[in-house]
Amino acid sequence: MPSDIAVYGLGVMGRNLALNFADHGFTVSVFNRTAEVTGDFISALPEDHGIQATYSVDALVESLNRPRVIVLMATAGKVIDLVIDSLLPHLSPGDIVVDGGNSHFRDSERRWRTLRDQGIRFLGCGISGGEEGARHGPAIMPGGDAEAWPQVRDMLRRIAARADDGEPCCRWIGNGGAGHYVKMVHNGIEYGDMQLIAEAWQLMRSGLGMHSMEIADTFADWNQGVLSSYLIEITADILRVTEADGSPRVDHIMDAAGQKGTGRWTAIDSLEVGVPLTLITEAVYARTLSSMKDERVAAAQHLGSPKVPAEGDRDTLLGAIHDALYAAKIISYTQGFQQMRAAAQAYDWQLAYGDIALIWRAGCIIRSRFLDDIKNAFERDPGLPSLLFDDFFATALREADPGWRQAITLGINSAIPLPAMSSALSFYDGYRSATVSANLLQAQRDYFGAHTYRRIDRDPNVGWHTHWAEDRREEAVDD
Repeated sequence: MPSDIAVYGLGVMGRNLALNFADHGFTVSVFNRTAEVTGDFISALPEDHGIQATYSVDALVESLNRPRVIVLMATAGKVIDLVIDSLLPHLSPGDIVVDGGNSHFRDSERRWRTLRDQGIRFLGCGISGGEEGARHGPAIMPGGDAEAWPQVRDMLRRIAARADDGEPCCRWIGNGGAGHYVKMVHNGIEYGDMQLIAEAWQLMRSGLGMHSMEIADTFADWNQGVLSSYLIEITADILRVTEADGSPRVDHIMDAAGQKGTGRWTAIDSLEVGVPLTLITEAVYARTLSSMKDERVAAAQHLGSPKVPAEGDRDTLLGAIHDALYAAKIISYTQGFQQMRAAAQAYDWQLAYGDIALIWRAGCIIRSRFLDDIKNAFERDPGLPSLLFDDFFATALREADPGWRQAITLGINSAIPLPAMSSALSFYDGYRSATVSANLLQAQRDYFGAHTYRRIDRDPNVGWHTHWAEDRREEAVDD
């Protein structure tokens, strides 16, 4: 009996996606380049599991109903291209190839165009939620060939996570590389959220001298309010795990963070599209700095790290840390959605920002109550240029402002690095400043490079140049 869908690649994500499809009534063919992996996977399944093993690319393709739908769960990059090349001789026009890995959006854009010319429909599909999400319901961000979407919509929406209102966390994103772009920004925001939580933890641990169980209880309490999220929840759980001697396990983990590249991709593309993605970029750099463990240890011995004991009521300072975490989180999402808006213009996509917030409400790593507020903001104004123009978020930031500054002052006085929290505050102060210092920068640029400037008291379309080192004469310059 032909299968409804195929999964190529039986790593952790591929295995669990195959099981998820089967759980929802779809017949599934699977293939892995190492036959032993396929055999072990199938042998561990119960009877009537609805999954068919294949041991060659030709057999995989021939096992499917038409149009064939093949989900690739292989390593991003060159491997995906090699897999597609191996499939092409066996595919027919109208067949659908879905890349469910963490591919770069430009690769997805290229594959979409190349395969379209050969009659094959390509979807670059961002999938978030890790092993648990793949097995029981991830957030899914499909993009690529719009004509392929109706063919796979039911399958993808049925295996997706469901939010509290029952809506599947899977909606069409847009053409080309749009799906993987939105997944990339999701991962960038994930970097930001994790860094902010780590900074709040260090403020409590090193700044206020709280022990791990107290901090776990604090995060658990915060998880009942505006900060409610998967990452806050698991942080509380992590901090309750102890060693045999009662010490927190987290204190025995090397403080050198890894990264797989999606956060870095987000930061790089923010420069391409011209969006000040300061918080997420600082989160990426914080991981990079953390990896310099030996150098940091040597620098600590050489430079020292003077700390001033925290002053003030502890409950008040805890409230300030809460407000700083919430406010900076707002800025992180503000920047992420600004980047998606700029990318939509740069790459000719039509992105539905409220729908993107809905996709992220369950299944994915950044799932949180907060995303309903973002959806509501875009319902009130679909053309919202920034979340900061929405009254809900503007009010939240005004209320959090004093605590935000107090928490950062605590960090400064205690020599606790707060790259994400402090860069978020700098962005907030800069974004709401009608006048910034860039007029002096323009004068400097004109002085050494004759780059010209505009005047606020004359036609803004006319450029001007001053002969600074000579007679100070100013003249209009044609662009």
